[in-house]
This record gives sequence, structure tokens and C-alpha cells, in this order.
Amino acid sequence: MGGSAHPAAGTLVGVDQRLIDLLRSDLDAAGYTVERVRGLWGETAEAALHRSNRVVAIRSLDERRRTVGAEPIATLATLFVLGVAVAADDATRALPSLGLDGAVALGLVGLSDDGSVAPAIDLRPYAWVDANGSGAWWIASDLGELALGHELGEEHVLGVGGASMTLSGIILPERVGTALDLGTGCGIQALHLSRIADHVVATDISERALELAALNARLNGIDSIEFRHGSMFEPVAGERFDRIVSNPPFVITPRAEGVPSYEYRDGGLVGDALVESVFLEVARHLTPGGVAQFLGNWEYRDGADGLERVAGWVERSPEPVDAWVIEREVQDPAEYAETWIRDGGTRLGTPEFERLAGAWLDDFAARAVTGVGFGYVLLRRSDPSTPLRRFERLHGQAGSNSGGLGAHLAVCLLAHDWQVALDDERLLRERVILAGDVTEERHYWPGDEDPTAMTLRQGGGLARSVGIDTGLAGLVGACDGELTLGAIIDAIAQLVEVDAAELRVELLPRVRALLDDGILLPSS
Repeated sequence: MGGSAHPAAGTLVGVDQRLIDLLRSDLDAAGYTVERVRGLWGETAEAALHRSNRVVAIRSLDERRRTVGAEPIATLATLFVLGVAVAADDATRALPSLGLDGAVALGLVGLSDDGSVAPAIDLRPYAWVDANGSGAWWIASDLGELALGHELGEEHVLGVGGASMTLSGIILPERVGTALDLGTGCGIQALHLSRIADHVVATDISERALELAALNARLNGIDSIEFRHGSMFEPVAGERFDRIVSNPPFVITPRAEGVPSYEYRDGGLVGDALVESVFLEVARHLTPGGVAQFLGNWEYRDGADGLERVAGWVERSPEPVDAWVIEREVQDPAEYAETWIRDGGTRLGTPEFERLAGAWLDDFAARAVTGVGFGYVLLRRSDPSTPLRRFERLHGQAGSNSGGLGAHLAVCLLAHDWQVALDDERLLRERVILAGDVTEERHYWPGDEDPTAMTLRQGGGLARSVGIDTGLAGLVGACDGELTLGAIIDAIAQLVEVDAAELRVELLPRVRALLDDGILLPSS
């Protein structure tokens, strides 16, 4: 498929609007979509690509070329997804409007000594589904280590990865006026925010990241994003936003000589201090009721609970905030080090890997770190009289990662706000309904008439499982919006012959918890 030379890493991509418009025309004409690209090589090759093995996909395209010729979409996928050089004639046919000169001018490709065309960036289709619909974009980023053939550079601009898809999936879907993407990288979160915000500001310390993000915005016809250069909140000093989203450079990295410091993931501070600084600063930039959502790591130190440390950061916020923090996993120091050393392109088992692993473990040992938590953070500038405080461990639960989680979080917040505004007497006069994705499981010992265990299971959202007893099962089963909670509890009390007042005291806190979880919902 030609030579493998690439332009030097760090070559800037010029944001020439006319050329970008020509590129968009060519990508559209080629049918350069996620579905069609995957169809070029099939599921087996796609699975291999996720394991950083492109050989199967390359062989599939070679065979396809022999049978149907060099199709523009196959040429584009070879260049910009697989990171493999192509013949100049094939590249010219794939980019007829832009042309090779335009592609070089945009920084998309370079010309190799053997006359072939080599990719200079990764440019691939990206499809998404969220609470407001579905669609697709093209996203440009720097070439990964598979295409480069060596470790990433410290100024590498990351494309759409697992963390960025996780973050975009939890964004609340309500319409807002202003939004901030803090540390935009390739711009993917800013693009998602443009779907719900009238105006988006995207910041980054990397000028190259801002150029790629601006290219992506123009390439996808989005003109509501303003790009600003600078570190963290410096470019928006004194400004407030209705929504702030960030995939900050939260990776805990040793501050030691010879350890790469990647701009896209490393904030330059010791331990989890970068994430702590976001907790302490973000409220200053939220409008009343404004929401910040971001990802983060936090350390477990010498037996001290990581989530308790996070709770301490919340209490130190200079302005009152609601806080909902969901920890999805905890890694031990060795596992954490391995994850991020390999993320930078260093292979397991090499001398360089062992050197870096030693630096990471020394760094953790200096702070007596026993584990590193990862999770989602939602902070809301709030009324200090009734702050929300939820610090949860939901390890290993599947949840929803298809755009539905953000909508679920919004439903939970609305239900929480509704129930905390009602005292018990007023809540008893309200009607609630069971969420449509909730089922009940019952388990019996053989021959028994009564269940030994009952569980409510949430099919979507955070996929919660909640143990219930007979009284709560009866209440939940009657929550169809017809009767008030008070009437339901009175009927259950009469049926099982217990005191109604005592049953209310027992069940109402559990009803409030089910409302907070989105298992029960206000009927109107």
C-alpha cells in the first residue's frame, strides 16, 4: 500500500475554511460514515482494530481492491483510520474537490519519497445517539501509536476514546444559554455541547488542539463554538456558564525526570491535585443552578477513603454546590500504572515499560497510595439550605452508555428536587409512578409460598438493584398514578394489619430514595 513515512509530529493543521469546506464535500461524496467504513472490513477486523491490530483490516481492503478497485471510501479509511499510505492517484480520486495540494495545505497528508501519500492526522467518522436524537460527525486528531510506529509525543491530541464517549454520554440534555468545554482537546465535547447550548466556549492549553478542534467544528458545519487558548479557567476569568463539561488532564503522573507528560491527560500537578483544583474552582464559573460535569481520578491514601477525600473537596468549595459523585472503579497502583504507560504507546515487558512502572510505583509509595478511583462528577451551584450530597460506589454495573445516561441523571435530579421540596405530609398527598424500565425479581425456596428475596432492577440508567420487602413491594406495585402515596400506604397497612402511621414513617424515606434513583417518578 505504499510507503509509511509521516510528516513530523507537531505539524500544525491550518484552519483554512475554504479548504475545509472542500474536504467536507469529498467526505460526504465518498459516503465516509461509520457504518460504511465498518462494512469495508467486517466485524472480525473491527474487533481486531479495537485490540490495536490492523492487519486483518489491511488484508480485507487489499482483497477488496483486487476485486472492485480503489474506491474513494476505502482509500480514505486506509489513510485516516488505518494510518497506512496510499498511491497518489488513489488519494487524488478520493479527494477530487480538495486535491492533493489542498490536503497537504490542510496538514491532512504528506508526500513520501516513493511518491505515495501518507496520513498526517487521524480523520474518522463518528456516530452518536443522545437524548435529543442521533447523528454523525467527522473527527480529526493526531495519529496514534499504531500508525506512528512509536510512542506518542507529549503534545499528542487525542481523538474520541472511551473516556470522551463516557463523558458525552452523561451530559444533561436540557437546553442552556452558555456552556464551557474546559480542556477541549480535539473538540468532541464542545461539538456535543453545541447541540444543547446557544454559545459554547472551548479552552485548551494546546494551540494544536485548538486548531484541530476548530477544524472539526468547521468540518461539521458548527459555528457556535468560540475557541480560547490558556490553562484551565484562565481564559474565562470572571465569566459564568450554565453548563461546564470537562475531561480534564486528570491522569496521575509521576513528577520525575524521564516520565512523559502528555498534554491531553496530565495537568502537571502532583497526585490528584488537578482534579481537586477543578472541584474548588468550578463553582466560581457557574450561574445559579448551573451544572458542571467532569471525569476524574482520586487517590486512596494509607487507608483513607478516596470518596471521603472527594467529599472534603466539595465542602471546601468557595460557593455552595450540590454534589453527585459516582465512582465506577478502583485500580491498584500497579494496574493503574500499567494502564497509562501502555496508553502512551510503551509496550508491556520492555525495559522502558519497567523503568516507567518503577517511577509510577515510587510516586504512589511516596504518598502511601493504595488505590486510585475513577468516576463521574456532577456539581450544581445550589441553594445552601438543602444541598444534595451523593457519593456512590457503583463498581461493575453496566449502566447506559448510549446517550441515555445523561437523560437519566436529569430525571433523577428533577425527582430529587421535587421530593425535597415536600415535607412528609405533602408528599403523602402526591401521586408517583414506577419508571418504565424497572422490573421486580422474586426468589423462592422450593415449596415456599412467600419469597425469600425481592429486588427492583433498573433496566437503563445506572442499572441499579434495590432490595425490597413486602411493604415496599406492595407500594411500588400500586404506583400507577391513580392513588396518592398516603392512600396506598393506608391500604397496605390495613391489608397486613399494621399501624398506618408507623408504616408511613418506615416507607417514606425509602420512597424518597427511590425517587432520587429514578425508580419512582412524579406522576406529573
